[in-house]
Amino acid sequence: MTKPLPLRHRAEQLAATLPPLLVAAERVAATVAQGVHGRRRVGQGETFWQYRHYDLGDQPQSIDWRQSAKSDMVFVRQMEWEAAQSVWLWRDTSGSMGWTSDRNHQSKRERADLLVLALSVLLMRGGEHVALLGSGLRPSASRANLTRIAALVQNGEPATDNLPPALPLPRSAQLVFVSDFLSPLEDIDRALRYYGEGGQRGALLQVLDPAEESLPYGGRVRFDGLEQEPSWLVSRVEAVRGDYGRRLQAQRDGLRDICRALGWTCDFHRSDQPPQTALLRLYTTLSQAVTC
Repeated sequence: MTKPLPLRHRAEQLAATLPPLLVAAERVAATVAQGVHGRRRVGQGETFWQYRHYDLGDQPQSIDWRQSAKSDMVFVRQMEWEAAQSVWLWRDTSGSMGWTSDRNHQSKRERADLLVLALSVLLMRGGEHVALLGSGLRPSASRANLTRIAALVQNGEPATDNLPPALPLPRSAQLVFVSDFLSPLEDIDRALRYYGEGGQRGALLQVLDPAEESLPYGGRVRFDGLEQEPSWLVSRVEAVRGDYGRRLQAQRDGLRDICRALGWTCDFHRSDQPPQTALLRLYTTLSQAVTC
């Protein structure tokens, strides 16, 4: 008879199966969870919205046996409140997000991945239904869904588009978009307005590398584009630092204006700062809808 594995050994085996990013995200989420309360709910809905396939983590009592008997699939009834209260997350995976000025710091992409996954952990612990925008997965609060999201985030390929896709979502769903948001403001406005005019509420988080804020270089520097942009040779960086800072501030002011017009929220984060700071603000924003 085979002896059962010691508890510690089994725990180590289980931990080894988890994506490293998920382990890091849960550690960050655990720190933030100590200081926050659950999101306020408006009450369980009673209005039927749609049928969907049964998934691991669904309650058996939610199964609609009459509808399931019509096919080989098992269906559950999704209520209007469940659909409306779903949270859809998106982070920019374009080439520029992979840049870092210091190899000892996370890249913007790595920080965005960590924050999106840690926010998923926090929301699901509170019973919220979460999905990655554009993944094709439906929102769920199940552990299986969290593992799927972790795999998608950790193994995602770089994207060619640096703005969220325009996809149909339930009215009043909530959205969280994480990017460096350095695209032209008119393009960002168009992407966000698609959802704002559809009734969705959202939170925007700009993540920048510290060097993108301060432009700390000196002398003659060539800046190479990461998304097929042409190179830019600057003879004296000191001479353009002031103009650069003003343009960056104008970009941020524009982001604030776009969000304010839609009733959305916005925040700013640097990749060398503790992730807990941005995570707490994001979670609080979703809970209280505080505008910036």
